[in-house]
Amino acid sequence: MKTALICAIVAALLCASACHAESPILHFDELREGTSQDTIATPEDFPEEYAYGSGTIDDWSREYMNKRMPLPQGDETVLNTPADPTKFQALYLWEQGNVPAVTEFTPDMTGYFDPWDFRPYVTAIPLRAGTQPKGAVVLMAGGAYQFRGNFTDALTTAAALREYGFRTFVVDYRLHPYNQEEGALDVARAVRFIRKNAEIYGIAPDDIAVMGFSAGGIQAGEFLMHYDEDVNGTALDPEYVPDELDAIPAHASADGMIYSFYGRLSVGNMDAEWLAEGNLPPTFYVYGTEDPFYRQFEQQYGVIRDMGVPTSRIVLNGWPHGFGSDGGWVKDYADWLESVFATNA
Repeated sequence: MKTALICAIVAALLCASACHAESPILHFDELREGTSQDTIATPEDFPEEYAYGSGTIDDWSREYMNKRMPLPQGDETVLNTPADPTKFQALYLWEQGNVPAVTEFTPDMTGYFDPWDFRPYVTAIPLRAGTQPKGAVVLMAGGAYQFRGNFTDALTTAAALREYGFRTFVVDYRLHPYNQEEGALDVARAVRFIRKNAEIYGIAPDDIAVMGFSAGGIQAGEFLMHYDEDVNGTALDPEYVPDELDAIPAHASADGMIYSFYGRLSVGNMDAEWLAEGNLPPTFYVYGTEDPFYRQFEQQYGVIRDMGVPTSRIVLNGWPHGFGSDGGWVKDYADWLESVFATNA
């Protein structure tokens, strides 16, 4: 795994995990040996249709990577159905016939992961009974816009984060042939729904973070760069009819880039001027030294940090691209996120 050379390079760039004295936000900047010791297997209260196995990369398979989350019941949407924090709840993000889009996906277009009439949706995962919620995390799985690896990326991490008191929401955003901008509106819609129902979910309205894995992280970044706050579907599709949910700012206070970056598929953006246009929130990177995008992650971390954005990273020595919640990073991310949310008080 080229460990000797990698360790020499990374050790020169990374310091031990520590806090910035001038900032209340925890700061991590650490190269470590990954571990599966604390990786969360499918919790006993997860319904069978959400079971993902051990959560470790050793048990991943193509079946799990391509497994689909259960669809909403009937036509239940974030607009017509009350939020229920006590159960797994899947809701369509848009009303039938009013989905902002510029891509025409027709019945004769086959070979894609989703059918032509796919409607993006969000799945809310309940906390364990008696847990005091600390905030919410919106998760987008990776899959190169060809599939969504919810059962390897998002569900495993959602299960881990709820052990630390965070409400979690998995977004089944639009994939190819739709574009990155259309998927960003799906993320924004989910954030608006959570913010609208913050009291029901027992969280502060600003204590919402987004997190994405690989392509899901790029999707989170597109949302933060161009489609957050007061931007709604009309920015992309002039025929979209805004509804009451669009009056709620799509505000996220933190971003988790898990083997991902701000940019396009396979290409991180290193232009500080362009990145500054997004007024980016505190960002937490996690990636492995054996990731083919390792150098891009390293470079962008430095750019974002030098821009003055509160930025942290955990680098797993010898780990590849794609490990979900495995590796022993989730607890540190949870601690970091709690410190970010504390600044909202």
